[in-house]
Amino acid sequence: MKKTSTRLADGRELIYYDSRDDTVRDAVDRRPLDRTVTTSEVRRDPLLGDAVAIASHRQGRIYHPPADECPLCPSEGDRLSEIPDSSYDVAVFENRFPSLAGDSGRCEVVCFTSNHDASFADLTEEQAALVLDAWTDRTAELSHLPSVEQVFCFENRGAEIGVTLGHPHGQIYAYPFTTPRTALMLRSLAAHKEATGGENLFDAVLERELADERVVLETEHWVAFVPYSAHWPYEVHLYPRHRVPDLLGLDEGARTEFPQVYLELLRRFDRIFGEGEPPTPYISAWHQAPFGTLEEFDGVVREDFALHLELFTIRRTSGKLKFLAGSESGMNVFINDVPPETAAQRLREVASS
Repeated sequence: MKKTSTRLADGRELIYYDSRDDTVRDAVDRRPLDRTVTTSEVRRDPLLGDAVAIASHRQGRIYHPPADECPLCPSEGDRLSEIPDSSYDVAVFENRFPSLAGDSGRCEVVCFTSNHDASFADLTEEQAALVLDAWTDRTAELSHLPSVEQVFCFENRGAEIGVTLGHPHGQIYAYPFTTPRTALMLRSLAAHKEATGGENLFDAVLERELADERVVLETEHWVAFVPYSAHWPYEVHLYPRHRVPDLLGLDEGARTEFPQVYLELLRRFDRIFGEGEPPTPYISAWHQAPFGTLEEFDGVVREDFALHLELFTIRRTSGKLKFLAGSESGMNVFINDVPPETAAQRLREVASS
């Protein structure tokens, strides 16, 4: 992998990740852009104890542009985009309309391929491995910023999810705090560790799932399963067999095997609802240990946390979505119409050839 860092016309960082070491990236951003001005602010909710990012500048972000004006495609002729070069393998840049910025963290866009009409599932294993390298490198780099406590790599796919740019891409949020969902995991981890005299909760969960009927696929280095208490109609958790706290901890075997396993899962997701159905909308989310202090979680250290990926769709059946209505949105109590065992069986049935 070759990494080339440069700057866009408004001062934001752009990074190319190339599979060839001899690739030269010297294209200049020719757009007449003013310096980016953001108004991101993190506010704490005194009752819930969580945080809300207030980012009014995002009201003006690009919304469903036509394909020939996509800002994530390579620049070509007079069509100038966020990527100045005429092609790229993987490109990462600071979001022009970030939810988090400055002392409130940082947001980046990850372009998986220059092919506008592709999806992550269409990538080759070599391309998917390069995306994994980019996620890992950005996790390492962002963890060194003084304002960053946790790094979150994710992909939203599909208009039903709220995606406003059709080009295959994901995002990275670098939060200045430990996110509420991670904090819940850490509290459960601490309580289980104390109650069992030191047993790791993640290890116990993985052992239980391996012994049950919800495993979707397993390889030498990875295990994918529908969790016992799945929140979403079709939800898969992907764990490395060897527990590590973040992407940086993956060994060579796990890194080599990941593209095959992940691409297989994504392709199965597109087969869930049968032939002729539109692509399955999904969210794919990496959960990594925070880089900040864990003092509030008694007895827990970073190495206790288990890196894992959660992949889920809001589509519950053909033509119908799972909406977060009163119970979910008002009380955070999910109601799942698809039994996890049924979802796991379906995902096993649609194995790609």
